[in-house]
Amino acid sequence: MNLPSTGIVKYHVKLKFEVDGLVEKADIIGAIFGQTEGLLGPEMNLNELQKVSKVGRIEVNVDTKSNIAKGDALIPMSTDISTAALIAAAIESIDKVGPFQARFGLFGIDDIRAIKKKVIVDRAKKIVQEWATKTISEGEEMLKDVYDASKPGKLTAFGKAQLACGTGVFDSDWIILVEGRADVINLLRAGFDNAIAIEGAKIDETVTKLTEGKKVIAFLDGDRAGDLILKELQGLVKIDKILRAPHGREVEECTPIEIAELLRETMPFVSTDGQQISSLQVQHPESRQTQRRDKQEQVVHQEEQQQIQFTSNSGVNQQAENAEILSAVREVYPQINETLEAVLLDSSMRTLIKIPVSEVVKKLNSTEGAKMLILDGIVTQRLVEAAYKAGIEYIVGHRMSELKKSADLRVRTFGEMGISN
Repeated sequence: MNLPSTGIVKYHVKLKFEVDGLVEKADIIGAIFGQTEGLLGPEMNLNELQKVSKVGRIEVNVDTKSNIAKGDALIPMSTDISTAALIAAAIESIDKVGPFQARFGLFGIDDIRAIKKKVIVDRAKKIVQEWATKTISEGEEMLKDVYDASKPGKLTAFGKAQLACGTGVFDSDWIILVEGRADVINLLRAGFDNAIAIEGAKIDETVTKLTEGKKVIAFLDGDRAGDLILKELQGLVKIDKILRAPHGREVEECTPIEIAELLRETMPFVSTDGQQISSLQVQHPESRQTQRRDKQEQVVHQEEQQQIQFTSNSGVNQQAENAEILSAVREVYPQINETLEAVLLDSSMRTLIKIPVSEVVKKLNSTEGAKMLILDGIVTQRLVEAAYKAGIEYIVGHRMSELKKSADLRVRTFGEMGISN
């Protein structure tokens, strides 16, 4: 039923017929052409319409049974609808096929363009659904990456007593001892997976075995019960560092930032010149504030001395550039801290856009001129790779996961820059 390449099928004229005798396809087609010829004028003659590609090949199906032939005919046409209707009516007027009585009836004219439009629309819907599914999957994968990065370990149990702990206690070279399961969970939220709960004042022997040959931090509640547990611990375990929650509060009540501030100063048990610290004492808030000021002054001094590869312009004074970067980070930090937002800056330290951390990867490529990324979150390998492709040269965040760094992209934390502890 295909028309020549010069024609376009617009309608399918569909008819049924019944003949009181045994006839074949050729008889039906001959009757259609012969008995409509001259009926509607020469311009509507089927032979002439076929020559100018207005009518395609007529398809006929015949089924004979008990000396009666029944079947259907399909005529593809590229005329207007009025001409198609006239030809259909002319065919309905056929009353004989050869010597036999016959009856023809129209049972439909299909608009092929409408059918084609429906096929196109259905296909378009499927394309959109496939695209939406893929987009949602990519979005879920991105959220999973961010979620996994924020939870470097999972909750598990250790020893016969099934003490709650993070998965990091099994291979870490330093252990955090806390009082209960809720404390372990809170440290996991803060990104520390090497904590184990001692579960009460009576210390299980498995804890002492676990801590053998490892550095140990005791991180206890800031109450009377914490004092008693500390005395018990000191008699059984060699403790390298003692940390306490703020007075009257428990470790499980501390925010992730408070936990990070307390623990960051203990890692990795070495001083700035690489020598191991031989004796560590309980850190009180006053001493921590003094150390933070000293550390901040030291980091600022280091920032002014280091050479940071941030722009490719030759002749730029590196110390002035470092000071500019540090100043920009100091200005942005209070705007995004604890907001889960990020800021993109250009090479002149001007803010280009402020967006949620969850949208950073998606926005990187669409933000022209971005050179620096400052975010209230964790710098992951996925983020570094996306930033490198987008031309970002400097990233600053709260923490960083294990990264494969590029010489062309600098990654720092607020703590390293002396902006937070």
